[in-house]
Amino acid sequence: MRFDRKCCAVLSAGVAAVSLAVVPTVAVRSMSILGGADPGGGSPAATGEPFGTVKQIDAGELNVGYVDAGPADGPPVILLHGFPYDIHSFEKVTPILAGKGYRVVVPYLRGHGTTTFRSPDAVRNAEQSAFAVDIVALMDALKIDKATLAGFDWGSRTADIIAALWPERVKNLVSVSGYLITNRKAQKEPQKPPVEHTWWYQYYFATPRGEKGLAAYRHDFGEFVWRLASPTWDFDQKTYDRTAAAFENPDWVPIVIHNYRWRLSLAEGQPAYAGLEAKLATSPKITVPTITVDATLDPFGAGGSDAAYRAQFTGPYQHRVLKGIGHDVPQEAPEAFAQAVIDAGEL
Repeated sequence: MRFDRKCCAVLSAGVAAVSLAVVPTVAVRSMSILGGADPGGGSPAATGEPFGTVKQIDAGELNVGYVDAGPADGPPVILLHGFPYDIHSFEKVTPILAGKGYRVVVPYLRGHGTTTFRSPDAVRNAEQSAFAVDIVALMDALKIDKATLAGFDWGSRTADIIAALWPERVKNLVSVSGYLITNRKAQKEPQKPPVEHTWWYQYYFATPRGEKGLAAYRHDFGEFVWRLASPTWDFDQKTYDRTAAAFENPDWVPIVIHNYRWRLSLAEGQPAYAGLEAKLATSPKITVPTITVDATLDPFGAGGSDAAYRAQFTGPYQHRVLKGIGHDVPQEAPEAFAQAVIDAGEL
């Protein structure tokens, strides 16, 4: 696969090129999340209860699938999902915020659901800055100058990066698990056995067997991680299957594998993102108003404490602890997550 030349040319101009020179955008199609495309065309969506219509728009090197709910002129909020999850993590948060007058945008990240690469030759790159560039490009495509960003897991990392590198685009931030910008040098250092055990699949994905296993058992894998990461969440099969449909994207396995190998310095990124990654390697401070959230039963979290990352947030700040909640905070505690988004605007 070769580099997407347009993306490379834009990114090599550096952080100053924040507009990313996005190609003029047009909404290509929309479809119900219930499944089946609308009469105008489109690919099948996940089955389950709808919380909006999945629209498609060209943004940067992607054609992005996203839900856009609430009044078009409301304060924009962008909700970002993690792995192995999808936009349905926000199916209950979205109507709460839309009902309060917010414009709520919920995109599928690259490699997930109906989000696809516009060029079949584009590199299926999953280094952390690529996701952030995707969301800034989506904001440009939707003519959103500044938004509240809120997410968990990969979504928190993406939101943190945008807040750190492009604070002028972020009104405020809600970040589950706090400061998640990856430091690859630190990732080379071993952790105590219980911590390493929690991250078993990161090492599994570093092997050819792991890549084959994810491809062969993607549905089973996601459900297994859900149960480990959210030990008290009694989700039903319908809820999981609705999200697992997003893993059928042909780019899902390459994106997941590259992301975890890149974190461990077992795979390289694209030269076009090198400047951004160099900035992120310095662990830049986040200055925008922020609420961090930690769930006490999240095996990947800090058990509720923000001590490990508090110093990274230098602007107005609050920390919230959710007892008895696991990793997928917006789906397990939608009211608390939505309230954090609302309250962040008052910091």
